Amino acid sequence: QICLSLVKLLFYLAHSPLGSIVLLDFQPRQFVMVDGNLKVTDMDDASTEELSCKEDNDCTLDFPTKSFPLKCSAVGKCEGINEKRNLFNAYRYFFTYLLPHSAPPSLRPLLSDILNATGDLRYGINETMKAFEKVLHLYKSGLYLQKRPLLLKDYISLKGFRTVEGEDYKCWPSYSHQGCLLSIHSTEEAAAICNSKSQCQSFIVTQQRTWTGRPLASFQSSWTDLIPDTNAVVYIKRSASSGERL
Repeated sequence: QICLSLVKLLFYLAHSPLGSIVLLDFQPRQFVMVDGNLKVTDMDDASTEELSCKEDNDCTLDFPTKSFPLKCSAVGKCEGINEKRNLFNAYRYFFTYLLPHSAPPSLRPLLSDILNATGDLRYGINETMKAFEKVLHLYKSGLYLQKRPLLLKDYISLKGFRTVEGEDYKCWPSYSHQGCLLSIHSTEEAAAICNSKSQCQSFIVTQQRTWTGRPLASFQSSWTDLIPDTNAVVYIKRSASSGERL
């Protein structure tokens, strides 16, 4: 969410009515999240000036660990230097730390491609935006889910109940520090997640939604502490409930 919001912001800066705008003091502390959108808190060091040049050798974009040769345009400006400076700073301050983590396994190669392409400046902001929108579409639609055996049949569902909230086994990346709360596309995906974790014996699809509209599911190591809840459904592994009376 943070990286996508940043890309949308940089896309606007690259195509602003004032021309391509560069953030000269590009640091994480210069940004803040407001209602799920990343915003710049300080525009004092923003500029629409692009480096003047006479030849391509005048257009080297330097960073502490990398340098990029750019082209000198016919009008004597280094082509796309503002856009590329913003994009590489997004890569080194945000993408590097956020993109490799927490995505479903089948989407990680696509995010790795974005990371590598922006790190080498092979992508401009337009290509980066399209790549992010493709990943978002796959994520929201559930098209990223790989074909696998249906596992929900291995669970008993109890409508009108939920497990007692409290500290339980922890997983990563969890939306809760006290337990294992993950976003899912469907109950089938939740069943697959529960099957993949030896501690998991049951799960509940909660009423909570993420920024993409996906529901959150709480995964539990037990199912015996049930309380009535007309809006809830608890799914219990048949193997966990065998020999017990529900």
